[in-house]
Amino acid sequence: MAKRSKTWLADWLTGKLPAMPTREAMAGNRWLAPIAHRFLSPELWRFTRRSVPRGVALGMFAAFIVPVGQIFLAAFLALPARANVPLSALVTFVTNPFTLPFWLVVANKVGSFVLKIDAATGGAAQAEIASGRWQDFGWFGFLKTAGVTAFGFVVLAVVTSAAGYLLSAWIWRWRVGRRRKHLLRRRPRTPAPAE
Repeated sequence: MAKRSKTWLADWLTGKLPAMPTREAMAGNRWLAPIAHRFLSPELWRFTRRSVPRGVALGMFAAFIVPVGQIFLAAFLALPARANVPLSALVTFVTNPFTLPFWLVVANKVGSFVLKIDAATGGAAQAEIASGRWQDFGWFGFLKTAGVTAFGFVVLAVVTSAAGYLLSAWIWRWRVGRRRKHLLRRRPRTPAPAE
């Protein structure tokens, strides 16, 4: 029988993701060699009520803030924040090559909603663009859309990291409370001593 850890989340992740990197594997990585000693700290690999929400929040932030290398960014951010390193790296897979088109559309919609691009470009700015003077700059429309999408990703990074922190903290408390109730129900009741 496999050795069980102290937390249900560690057991569940190990069962679902048997190829999850270990502390020693990350410390032995040649790209991480300069800071490998920091990765060996056991508190960065424990699943606790404080490190799990921090890891989820940092993973969500890194997933949306940079398109490439978000796993390394999440791991580096987890070091000073004392967050769970494997969980922060795992959460970054919310954005991957398969889900990126969906997130691009969502980021564009969020960015345009927050910036109110349609309302702001009405009037003089819209007339200037339609005048034809900007025809030589065909990429101008692309830059406007890319800027809105980039701003949408920043908004998504902040909002999803806050929501991920709150949701994971709530799930942790709910799970621990449920487990405690179960243990209290199983405990045999001892009669009070007679005086």
